[in-house]
Amino acid sequence: MSVLRVLIVDDARLARAELRRLLAPLAQVECVGEAEDVPQARAAIARLHPDLVLLDIQLPSGSGFEVLEDLAAAPAVVFTTAYDHYAVQAFAANALDYLLKPVAADRLAQAIERARQRLENLPAALPADGDGDDDRRQERLQPGERVFLREGERCWFVAVEQISRIVVDGNYARVWFDGNHVLLMRSLSGLEARLPEQLFFRANRNTLVNLRRIRTVTTSLADGYSLALDDGSTVEVSRRQARELRERLAL
Repeated sequence: MSVLRVLIVDDARLARAELRRLLAPLAQVECVGEAEDVPQARAAIARLHPDLVLLDIQLPSGSGFEVLEDLAAAPAVVFTTAYDHYAVQAFAANALDYLLKPVAADRLAQAIERARQRLENLPAALPADGDGDDDRRQERLQPGERVFLREGERCWFVAVEQISRIVVDGNYARVWFDGNHVLLMRSLSGLEARLPEQLFFRANRNTLVNLRRIRTVTTSLADGYSLALDDGSTVEVSRRQARELRERLAL
Protein backbone atom coordinates (compact mmCIF):
# COMPACT_ATOMS: atom_id res chain seq x y z
CA MET A 1 0.00 0.00 0.00
CA SER A 2 1.08 3.62 -0.57
CA VAL A 3 1.26 6.27 2.13
CA LEU A 4 -1.41 5.91 4.84
CA ARG A 5 -3.14 9.28 5.14
CA VAL A 6 -4.21 10.07 8.72
CA LEU A 7 -6.54 12.74 10.11
CA ILE A 8 -6.31 13.64 13.82
CA VAL A 9 -9.51 14.71 15.59
CA ASP A 10 -9.13 15.94 19.17
CA ASP A 11 -10.27 19.10 20.95
CA ALA A 12 -6.97 19.39 22.89
CA ARG A 13 -4.11 21.07 21.02
CA LEU A 14 -1.47 19.27 23.09
CA ALA A 15 -3.12 15.90 22.42
CA ARG A 16 -3.07 16.58 18.66
CA ALA A 17 0.57 17.62 18.85
CA GLU A 18 1.47 14.44 20.74
CA LEU A 19 -0.22 12.24 18.15
CA ARG A 20 1.64 14.06 15.37
CA ARG A 21 4.89 13.43 17.24
CA LEU A 22 4.13 9.71 17.56
CA LEU A 23 3.15 9.42 13.89
CA ALA A 24 6.28 11.20 12.61
CA PRO A 25 8.72 8.26 12.83
CA LEU A 26 6.31 5.72 11.31
CA ALA A 27 7.12 4.75 7.73
CA GLN A 28 4.62 5.48 4.95
CA VAL A 29 2.34 7.52 7.24
CA GLU A 30 1.29 11.10 6.57
CA CYS A 31 -0.79 13.32 8.86
CA VAL A 32 -2.97 15.18 6.37
CA GLY A 33 -4.86 17.39 8.81
CA GLU A 34 -6.39 18.09 12.19
CA ALA A 35 -9.84 18.96 13.55
CA GLU A 36 -11.03 19.89 17.01
CA ASP A 37 -14.81 19.48 16.92
CA VAL A 38 -17.58 17.59 15.10
CA PRO A 39 -18.24 20.09 12.25
CA GLN A 40 -14.53 20.53 11.55
CA ALA A 41 -13.98 16.77 11.56
CA ARG A 42 -16.85 16.06 9.18
CA ALA A 43 -15.67 18.80 6.81
CA ALA A 44 -12.08 17.54 6.94
CA ILE A 45 -13.09 13.95 6.19
CA ALA A 46 -15.20 15.07 3.22
CA ARG A 47 -12.43 17.33 1.91
CA LEU A 48 -9.32 15.23 2.59
CA HIS A 49 -10.69 11.66 2.29
CA PRO A 50 -8.21 10.25 4.84
CA ASP A 51 -7.51 6.52 5.02
CA LEU A 52 -7.60 6.58 8.82
CA VAL A 53 -9.03 8.90 11.48
CA LEU A 54 -7.58 9.05 14.98
CA LEU A 55 -10.80 10.12 16.66
CA ASP A 56 -11.38 11.41 20.18
CA ILE A 57 -14.78 10.45 21.55
CA GLN A 58 -15.63 13.44 23.75
CA LEU A 59 -15.66 16.59 21.63
CA PRO A 60 -17.02 20.08 22.45
CA SER A 61 -19.89 19.90 19.96
CA GLY A 62 -20.82 16.23 20.30
CA SER A 63 -19.30 12.77 20.31
CA GLY A 64 -16.82 11.14 17.99
CA PHE A 65 -19.59 8.75 16.97
CA GLU A 66 -21.57 11.69 15.59
CA VAL A 67 -18.65 12.62 13.34
CA LEU A 68 -19.20 9.43 11.37
CA GLU A 69 -22.93 9.73 10.80
CA ASP A 70 -24.16 10.28 7.22
CA LEU A 71 -20.68 10.37 5.68
CA ALA A 72 -20.49 9.49 2.01
CA ALA A 73 -18.06 6.71 2.96
CA ALA A 74 -16.67 5.91 6.38
CA PRO A 75 -12.88 5.84 6.75
CA ALA A 76 -11.10 3.42 9.02
CA VAL A 77 -11.22 4.68 12.61
CA VAL A 78 -9.09 4.31 15.72
CA PHE A 79 -10.74 5.88 18.75
CA THR A 80 -8.53 7.76 21.20
CA THR A 81 -9.90 8.74 24.60
CA ALA A 82 -9.09 9.14 28.28
CA TYR A 83 -12.14 7.09 29.26
CA ASP A 84 -12.31 3.31 29.03
CA HIS A 85 -16.10 3.05 29.43
CA TYR A 86 -16.61 3.79 25.72
CA ALA A 87 -14.75 0.66 24.66
CA VAL A 88 -17.80 -1.55 24.15
CA GLN A 89 -19.55 1.06 22.03
CA ALA A 90 -16.40 1.71 20.03
CA PHE A 91 -15.94 -1.95 19.15
CA ALA A 92 -19.66 -2.28 18.43
CA ALA A 93 -18.90 0.28 15.74
CA ASN A 94 -16.18 -2.04 14.38
CA ALA A 95 -13.42 0.41 15.22
CA LEU A 96 -9.98 -0.89 14.28
CA ASP A 97 -8.64 -0.10 17.74
CA TYR A 98 -9.31 1.80 20.95
CA LEU A 99 -6.38 3.67 22.48
CA LEU A 100 -6.42 5.11 25.97
CA LYS A 101 -4.64 8.40 26.60
CA PRO A 102 -1.83 8.99 27.07
CA VAL A 103 -1.35 7.00 23.87
CA ALA A 104 1.66 4.68 23.94
CA ALA A 105 3.92 4.71 20.87
CA ASP A 106 3.85 0.92 20.47
CA ARG A 107 0.06 0.74 20.71
CA LEU A 108 -0.32 3.47 18.08
CA ALA A 109 2.11 1.63 15.80
CA GLN A 110 0.04 -1.54 16.19
CA ALA A 111 -3.15 0.36 15.33
CA ILE A 112 -1.52 1.88 12.25
CA GLU A 113 -0.41 -1.55 11.07
CA ARG A 114 -3.91 -2.93 11.64
CA ALA A 115 -5.35 -0.10 9.55
CA ARG A 116 -2.84 -0.76 6.79
CA GLN A 117 -3.73 -4.46 6.68
CA ARG A 118 -7.45 -3.72 6.65
CA LEU A 119 -7.18 -1.19 3.84
CA GLU A 120 -4.96 -3.42 1.73
CA ASN A 121 -7.79 -5.95 1.66
CA LEU A 122 -10.33 -3.44 0.36
CA PRO A 123 -10.78 -2.14 -3.18
CA ALA A 124 -9.55 1.39 -3.71
CA ALA A 125 -11.84 4.13 -2.43
CA LEU A 126 -13.30 6.82 -4.63
CA PRO A 127 -10.65 9.36 -5.64
CA ALA A 128 -10.75 12.81 -4.11
CA ASP A 129 -12.30 15.23 -6.57
CA GLY A 130 -11.64 18.44 -4.68
CA ASP A 131 -15.11 19.76 -5.44
CA GLY A 132 -16.34 19.95 -1.88
CA ASP A 133 -18.85 18.34 0.42
CA ASP A 134 -22.01 18.45 -1.66
CA ASP A 135 -20.49 16.93 -4.80
CA ARG A 136 -18.86 14.17 -2.81
CA ARG A 137 -22.21 13.23 -1.30
CA GLN A 138 -23.74 12.82 -4.77
CA GLU A 139 -21.25 10.18 -5.90
CA ARG A 140 -22.21 6.55 -5.68
CA LEU A 141 -20.51 4.31 -3.19
CA GLN A 142 -18.33 1.59 -4.65
CA PRO A 143 -18.02 -2.08 -3.64
CA GLY A 144 -15.64 -2.30 -0.70
CA GLU A 145 -16.56 1.09 0.72
CA ARG A 146 -18.19 1.31 4.12
CA VAL A 147 -20.97 3.36 5.63
CA PHE A 148 -21.51 4.29 9.26
CA LEU A 149 -24.94 3.33 10.62
CA ARG A 150 -26.35 4.31 13.99
CA GLU A 151 -29.55 3.54 15.84
CA GLY A 152 -29.81 4.72 19.43
CA GLU A 153 -26.64 3.76 21.28
CA ARG A 154 -25.64 1.09 18.77
CA CYS A 155 -23.50 1.86 15.75
CA TRP A 156 -21.74 -0.07 13.00
CA PHE A 157 -19.29 0.31 10.13
CA VAL A 158 -20.87 -1.68 7.29
CA ALA A 159 -19.36 -2.57 3.92
CA VAL A 160 -21.97 -2.15 1.21
CA GLU A 161 -21.59 -5.85 0.36
CA GLN A 162 -22.83 -6.74 3.85
CA ILE A 163 -26.23 -5.17 3.19
CA SER A 164 -28.68 -7.84 2.07
CA ARG A 165 -31.75 -5.67 1.52
CA ILE A 166 -33.27 -2.28 2.27
CA VAL A 167 -36.99 -2.03 2.91
CA VAL A 168 -39.37 0.93 3.17
CA ASP A 169 -40.44 1.56 6.77
CA GLY A 170 -42.99 4.37 6.90
CA ASN A 171 -41.38 7.47 5.44
CA TYR A 172 -37.89 6.04 5.90
CA ALA A 173 -35.93 2.89 5.12
CA ARG A 174 -34.67 -0.05 7.15
CA VAL A 175 -31.27 -1.55 6.28
CA TRP A 176 -30.76 -5.28 6.89
CA PHE A 177 -27.23 -6.66 7.36
CA ASP A 178 -25.66 -9.53 9.30
CA GLY A 179 -28.79 -10.16 11.36
CA ASN A 180 -29.27 -6.48 12.19
CA HIS A 181 -31.88 -4.07 10.87
CA VAL A 182 -31.30 -0.35 11.32
CA LEU A 183 -33.80 2.41 10.59
CA LEU A 184 -32.33 5.29 8.56
CA MET A 185 -34.04 8.66 8.28
CA ARG A 186 -33.73 8.54 4.51
CA SER A 187 -35.98 7.52 1.65
CA LEU A 188 -35.48 4.31 -0.28
CA SER A 189 -35.00 6.30 -3.50
CA GLY A 190 -32.33 8.44 -1.87
CA LEU A 191 -30.41 5.38 -0.72
CA GLU A 192 -30.81 3.72 -4.12
CA ALA A 193 -29.12 6.72 -5.74
CA ARG A 194 -26.10 6.32 -3.45
CA LEU A 195 -25.57 2.56 -3.64
CA PRO A 196 -23.49 0.71 -6.28
CA GLU A 197 -25.66 0.05 -9.34
CA GLN A 198 -23.89 -3.23 -10.00
CA LEU A 199 -24.85 -4.59 -6.57
CA PHE A 200 -28.40 -3.42 -5.86
CA PHE A 201 -31.67 -4.07 -7.67
CA ARG A 202 -35.11 -2.54 -7.06
CA ALA A 203 -37.20 -5.67 -6.64
CA ASN A 204 -40.45 -3.81 -6.05
CA ARG A 205 -41.68 -0.40 -4.86
CA ASN A 206 -40.62 -1.11 -1.30
CA THR A 207 -37.43 -3.17 -1.50
CA LEU A 208 -33.85 -2.96 -2.72
CA VAL A 209 -31.95 -6.26 -2.90
CA ASN A 210 -28.25 -7.00 -3.01
CA LEU A 211 -27.88 -9.23 -6.08
CA ARG A 212 -24.91 -11.04 -4.52
CA ARG A 213 -27.05 -12.14 -1.60
CA ILE A 214 -29.62 -13.99 -3.74
CA ARG A 215 -29.50 -17.76 -3.25
CA THR A 216 -32.43 -18.98 -5.36
CA VAL A 217 -34.86 -17.50 -7.87
CA THR A 218 -38.27 -19.05 -8.49
CA THR A 219 -41.16 -17.92 -10.69
CA SER A 220 -44.32 -16.64 -9.02
CA LEU A 221 -47.97 -16.81 -10.02
CA ALA A 222 -48.06 -13.09 -10.89
CA ASP A 223 -45.43 -13.43 -13.64
CA GLY A 224 -42.79 -12.18 -11.29
CA TYR A 225 -40.12 -13.89 -9.23
CA SER A 226 -39.55 -14.87 -5.64
CA LEU A 227 -36.02 -14.36 -4.35
CA ALA A 228 -34.59 -16.31 -1.42
CA LEU A 229 -31.73 -14.38 0.18
CA ASP A 230 -28.85 -15.75 2.21
CA ASP A 231 -30.24 -14.14 5.39
CA GLY A 232 -33.28 -16.40 5.20
CA SER A 233 -35.67 -13.74 3.91
CA THR A 234 -37.84 -13.89 0.80
CA VAL A 235 -38.44 -10.93 -1.50
CA GLU A 236 -41.05 -10.74 -4.24
CA VAL A 237 -40.06 -9.21 -7.57
CA SER A 238 -42.92 -7.39 -9.27
CA ARG A 239 -43.89 -8.24 -12.83
CA ARG A 240 -42.76 -4.77 -13.83
CA GLN A 241 -39.25 -5.47 -12.53
CA ALA A 242 -39.04 -9.08 -13.70
CA ARG A 243 -37.56 -8.23 -17.09
CA GLU A 244 -34.76 -6.17 -15.54
CA LEU A 245 -33.97 -9.01 -13.14
CA ARG A 246 -33.74 -11.48 -16.02
CA GLU A 247 -31.32 -9.17 -17.81
CA ARG A 248 -29.18 -8.56 -14.74
CA LEU A 249 -28.99 -12.22 -13.76
CA ALA A 250 -29.07 -13.57 -17.35
CA LEU A 251 -32.05 -15.77 -16.50
